[in-house]
Amino acid sequence: MQPDKQVSTKIDAAVPTAARMYDHYLGGKDNYASDRAACEELDKVVPSTRALAVNNRRFLQRVVATLTTDYGIRQFLDHGSGLPTQNNVHQVAQRIDPASRVVYVDSDPMVLVHGRALLDQNERTAVIQADLRDTETILSHSDTKRLIDFSQPVALLFNSVFHCIPDSDTDGPQAVVRRVSERLAPGSCMVMCQLVSEDPEVRDFVTDFMDKATQGHWGRVRQEKDVAEWFEDLDILDPGLVEVSTWRPDSEVAPRQATQEWIEFGGVGRVRQR
Repeated sequence: MQPDKQVSTKIDAAVPTAARMYDHYLGGKDNYASDRAACEELDKVVPSTRALAVNNRRFLQRVVATLTTDYGIRQFLDHGSGLPTQNNVHQVAQRIDPASRVVYVDSDPMVLVHGRALLDQNERTAVIQADLRDTETILSHSDTKRLIDFSQPVALLFNSVFHCIPDSDTDGPQAVVRRVSERLAPGSCMVMCQLVSEDPEVRDFVTDFMDKATQGHWGRVRQEKDVAEWFEDLDILDPGLVEVSTWRPDSEVAPRQATQEWIEFGGVGRVRQR
């Protein structure tokens, strides 16, 4: 049985959140002084973080366009979606097919407020507040049931979120992947990437810094081998598991991450016929 995951409905401007820090790095305005200060401190050790965030967002947009155009997927469940920005999942998918349906999931109450305001006029899109580890709450939510048909292929997005949760036999990344994939129809896809570093000093610094800054709302920076374990029971789409700016780039001159002290690493796995 999954543990009960309580999510707060209160916005605390004094405590940074990963969603608002990500918003700052993308040039958004839905963040506070605490978030910006945390980003400044982080940049002193990992200065490529802004470029990493931008490239990660572009990866998400390419993935959604690819799954919609080349694999015929028309329904998306975006875990840890973050604050709305330009070219969100529903905008990318619905430009290709207006019938595409998207459910956003995030535990940050600020995401819920801004997301619902943005999506109020879009009946094929919804945002729900839940912990990404609470699979049963997410899949049984009325908006999920209204928009997502799990008898058909669906794309589950875990884009740059698993580093926000700690390892656990019951609700760590591997357990979440296993729980969710069991509910998916063959042909469904799981998009998964997270912050990784092969430098133990970088891993330890960022993990400790973010854990303190967010008051425990953090997991850890992992290694590439850890991410690879999540894909063991899936068929990995080309080009495999990579630094995300190199996943099917739009052109040879597409932006690349300039430094490698840490990277966003992952890819797309497809659920096999059972």
